[in-house]
Amino acid sequence: MSIEIGPTDWQMTGTIGVDVKGDVWPCVEIPGSAEAFGTGKSVKVVATVDGQPWSGGLLPTGTGGHMLSLNAKVRKKLGKDVGDEVTVRITERLT
Repeated sequence: MSIEIGPTDWQMTGTIGVDVKGDVWPCVEIPGSAEAFGTGKSVKVVATVDGQPWSGGLLPTGTGGHMLSLNAKVRKKLGKDVGDEVTVRITERLT
């Protein structure tokens, strides 16, 4: 799989909750993303989470992938919290 700058279409389902040094963060891990994006650093994207628009930076996990952070406002709008499953669709990588 390859993700390029510009329009793309990459969809995955994951659980909210990423272990970061013993703490669980309200994020969704995007496995294999470092290879797909060609970097382990933060990557700005346009996406949807359960069909709701989202844009921002995917944060590096430190283990070879990225995670999409879902703040309390977004989780409330989705009606989801840590432990719930969501569908993430990345539609564009920004420069």
